[in-house]
Amino acid sequence: MTPVPADFPALRSALLTWFDARGRDLPWRVGPEGRRDPYRVWVSEVLLQQTQVVRGRVYFERFLDAFPTVEALAAAPIEAVLKAWEGCGYYARARNLHRAAGIVAREGWPQSYEGWRALPGVGPYTAAAISSLTLGEARAVNDGNVRRVLARLWGERQPTDRWVQAQADALLESDRPGAWNEALMDLGATVCIPKAPRCPECPLAAWCVARASGDPAGFPAPKVRAAVREVRAVALLIGDSERAVLERRVGSLLGGLMGLPTEEVREGEREADALARLSARLGAAVTGELGEVQHTMTHRRVRLTVYAATGGPAPVPVAAEALSRLDHKALDLWRQRAESLFAPG
Repeated sequence: MTPVPADFPALRSALLTWFDARGRDLPWRVGPEGRRDPYRVWVSEVLLQQTQVVRGRVYFERFLDAFPTVEALAAAPIEAVLKAWEGCGYYARARNLHRAAGIVAREGWPQSYEGWRALPGVGPYTAAAISSLTLGEARAVNDGNVRRVLARLWGERQPTDRWVQAQADALLESDRPGAWNEALMDLGATVCIPKAPRCPECPLAAWCVARASGDPAGFPAPKVRAAVREVRAVALLIGDSERAVLERRVGSLLGGLMGLPTEEVREGEREADALARLSARLGAAVTGELGEVQHTMTHRRVRLTVYAATGGPAPVPVAAEALSRLDHKALDLWRQRAESLFAPG
């Protein structure tokens, strides 16, 4: 039977009882319920937007080691922030975090959902999460875990964002909004998982329409993925994997990072044309091909052919700069080549 409002008190009690006993111990859950440390919650919510919790814990602790307070983050140069964010991807998040930290350091912590929404890079979900977890504000979150739990609970195969938010708002435990949001997210992350839900362990099993159907993993139906655009490009490695010529990236995806000099292969042209254009721009001479690497980011699959070259600008130490995963893959081609030269025959 589909859950109805009369079921909500028992349903809320069951989930919160489960959470009080089995909630995850996470490094950003510092402080009493509903009054979590705002800096740690904020950094974690931004970080986990596109990062799994297992990897996110490592990145979170590394970031907090580098910038233990919002004042330290605000005072740091953006280059240092991007370096600490290295490997997390979606670097606009780090740039917005840095900009917003400057505002918080000057004006103090936001005291409401609307105050959080006013900061750069803070959308409705992030603002709802932070305001409920740190201010005790009755705001329901809507993320992938919550979407899956609620879709299964109500047996909805194609839940829209509007539908999920409406159910989350209706079900929210207003007396313990922070704990309720953490409980729903934990349930989705540990029990109501995508491919093999652990229904016998679920505190909401008695009300779950998807479980009663016999096919809980079929809810919700998979989202239609946006088409991936293929991008071809060439890069020059002048130097080696330790010291190389680097350029600062621009644009929304990788803006602010350093990387190997790169040129996109335009539609209708040969790779050799892009390579000649890049070599002429740098005043460099190509000495050979190192290989090809691929990387997918935000609906783009980049195929990058990397060439060794001499001449051009002076190489700089690579370790001190923040590089994208694509550039790290490109530098690995040099390491592989060097190792093969000295490998025993």
